[in-house]
Parts: sequence; structure tokens; C-alpha cells
Amino acid sequence: MAPRVSVVVPCHNGGRFLESLLASLATQTFRDFEIVIVDDGSTEPQTRDKLAALDPSVRVVRQEQRYMAGARNRGFAEARAELVVPLDCDDTLDPSYLAETVPLLEAAPPDVGFVFTHLRLTGELEGVVERHFNRFDQLLFNYLPYCMLVRRSAWEAAGGYDETLRDGSEDWEFSIRLVFAGYRGIELGKPLFTYAVSRGGMWMSRGARMHGTIWRSIRARHAALYRFPALVTLWRATRDEKPKLSVLSAAVLLGSARLLPETWFNHLFYRLMVMTRSRRIARGEIRSGLARSMAPSR
Repeated sequence: MAPRVSVVVPCHNGGRFLESLLASLATQTFRDFEIVIVDDGSTEPQTRDKLAALDPSVRVVRQEQRYMAGARNRGFAEARAELVVPLDCDDTLDPSYLAETVPLLEAAPPDVGFVFTHLRLTGELEGVVERHFNRFDQLLFNYLPYCMLVRRSAWEAAGGYDETLRDGSEDWEFSIRLVFAGYRGIELGKPLFTYAVSRGGMWMSRGARMHGTIWRSIRARHAALYRFPALVTLWRATRDEKPKLSVLSAAVLLGSARLLPETWFNHLFYRLMVMTRSRRIARGEIRSGLARSMAPSR
């Protein structure tokens, strides 16, 4: 019989993380799931050896490197379950993650395509970050975690992840196509997903410093959604969902992105992120050993 859930793990030279990843999955109180690890062209001997030595219950599929989007697409295609969790090999799940998310999605109507939780940061940053979903807000910022419980049929309807994207925008762009394929999500307000933050990772450096570039590529793919009349219409349609952002915020962001050189917009956005993070550290919401190095320069 097919399992109720497939956990899909892209892995490119990530063998050093596999032990903690599998340990977190071993503690899941919900047990009807399979693990599919996509070896995305790993060249590191340590990773190749660890993958070869895994228990046969862990399914390993190998491919030439197709990067994160391609590895996730392969994992969804290989999944035997209708419900799928994409999980990077350096991140982990709380023991109750599947036990709490699976019943919500199984009981939801078909237009609910995903369930997501808040996330717990570990590594260079520590603390809890709340996530939320609103169709209007999601066009302007990525408020959804990449790790969600997703219907495989919703992934198919959205067309999967765009494999031409390799700059960290594949998750955000996929969520937009998921939403505008007619799916909505359920927020589970608990930090059941642990996200590892490293100095060179997407959270702290690349994604933050390239927000303008990433957002430009997304707007180019979905130009009709970003026309101002369409944004106003969407904001009105989602007012009852309490969006965090206003039409004025959208106008300012779009105007800045179009008028400023891309490098300026990227730098401006990054400095705003740094200041916001510094305020959250000062309030005790998150903790960081890098607070001094991330503070705005004088």
C-alpha cells in the first residue's frame, strides 16, 4: 500500500546533515510516511558513501545535477503518496509535525492545497518566526516557508517548480503559481519546522542581498498579476483575510523597483532587512551571535 505521506529530501553534497535529518524523521509520532532522498549529482565522497549505506527503507534516487527546483520536482514525481513534504537535508521537523499537519490537509476541501507552520531558527540566528498566507502579500514578499505539506495534485496543477530558477526564487515563484492555480493554504500557528541559518545561506546573505533581482524575475514571469489595477483588485478581494501590506506599500515597492537601479534596490532592501532584524534582536524575539556584524554601518 502507498504511504499517506512522502518526505522528499534534495541532497547535493549534504551527507554531513543526513544523520540529524533522519533522526528527526525517526521521532515523528505519525509513522505512515516514506523518505525519498534525491541525490542531485553529489560528487563528495562522504555524501556518496553515506547515501550508499542508508537503510533500504530510505529510497534514494539519483540524477545528474538539476539544482534545487529539479531535485524537488524529481522527488514529487517519485513520491508514492498524495501528500508530500519537501525538506532540505540541513533542516528538521518537530516530532509532531506530520501528526498535526496531515489530519488538517486530509480533512480540508480539495481547494486547500497546502498546510504550513511557523518556523524555528537555529544556527547563526535563533528564535521563532511566524509565517502567514495572503494572496496579495505573497506577491510582494515570500511569507511562506518552503517546507509545507503539499498535495501532489496541487504540485502537478501548478506545473511544479521552475527549473530555470537557480537563485533562491524557486520556492517563492512556485507558491505564487500554486496560489493562482486556485489553491489556498492553512496556517498552523506552531513552530514545527526548524530552519538552519548559516552566514552563507539564503536567509542571511544571498536571498536577502538579491531580493530585487529575485523579485524582478518573478514579476517578469507573472506580469499580469503585477499590473497595478490587478493588485488593487486583489487587495480588495483579500481584505477580509487581513493582509499585512497595503496598496500604498505595493505602489512604493513597485515604483522603487522600477525607478532605482537594481543594485540600489537590492542594497536598500537588504539594509531595511538588517535594521528590522536588529530591532527584533533588541526586543528579544530572535537571538544572534552576529548581531554586531549585521547592524547598519555608520
